[in-house]
Amino acid sequence: MLARNAESLFWIGRYVERADDTARIMDVAVHQLLEDSTVDPDKTCRRLLRVLGFDEPAGALDVQSVVDLVAFGRDGGTSIASTIAAARENARGAREVTSTEMWQCLNTTYNGLAERERASKRLGPHEFFRYIEERAAMFAGLADSTLCRDDGYRFLLLGRSIERVDMTVRLLLSRAGDRPTSPTWATVLRSAGGHDTYLRTYRGALDAGRIVEFMLLDRLFPRSVFSAIQEAERCLAELDSSDNRLGAGNAAQRLLGRARSELEFLEPGVLVEELAERLLMLQDMCRQVGDAIARQFFHSAPWVAWIDARAVELDRVPVEGEL
Repeated sequence: MLARNAESLFWIGRYVERADDTARIMDVAVHQLLEDSTVDPDKTCRRLLRVLGFDEPAGALDVQSVVDLVAFGRDGGTSIASTIAAARENARGAREVTSTEMWQCLNTTYNGLAERERASKRLGPHEFFRYIEERAAMFAGLADSTLCRDDGYRFLLLGRSIERVDMTVRLLLSRAGDRPTSPTWATVLRSAGGHDTYLRTYRGALDAGRIVEFMLLDRLFPRSVFSAIQEAERCLAELDSSDNRLGAGNAAQRLLGRARSELEFLEPGVLVEELAERLLMLQDMCRQVGDAIARQFFHSAPWVAWIDARAVELDRVPVEGEL
């Protein structure tokens, strides 16, 4: 597979997952701001922007201003509209390795953003966020049902898994400073779409320690950090064509394996302790893994200019004492 196509598929997976997770986080946060009068809008909005990686603007923030920035911003940043546009551009440049249905899904989603933005002004931002969530789910289903399980599919899944780790970590960071008994921990589950699954798993007991364990360590919930890391490791192992008898053959696999091992062999009940530091380490790991994957798969060798050695020899200035 061409490096540019592999890179496009990798970033399509990341961009679609980023748009989906951002929409989920924003949907729950906006509902909380609108329904709970005890929440400070400016403080909550600023924390939300920090978690999502946005620069904090000057002046007081409210629901509408943060929605305009995170959802509708088209300045080439990390807003939902910008990430959908970036995913579409990558798909347009890699049409030979994506299915027609995948391209049509992304193209239709992009073309419908303006109408959904106008609808959100009339009916509320939930309409826009639900649209993004549904279209992201449709794209994931089309990718799973129309792509061959070849290297292209693995790069798409690899990008999705790494972005899922990063976004889940950001989601947990938004609540890392809260008290263990705070009811806001339930918003983490709702943002990740795991509220019902958690209640069935733990018989309805909402506890900060269990919620953190569920979001970080659960092996059956696909949006948990552990599950996403395992998926990324599996993709990298299948992409590695070398017969390495000494273990992980590249930097990305070593980074992911180290992070998975640290999570897998933690003692029970210690996750809440130093949670913020552990989450920041996972976030840094995602950045390092992305750089390692780019170096290994996407950065082509520098262009070599072939020249006439005899011409170089004739042009060379002789040193002193040389005939």
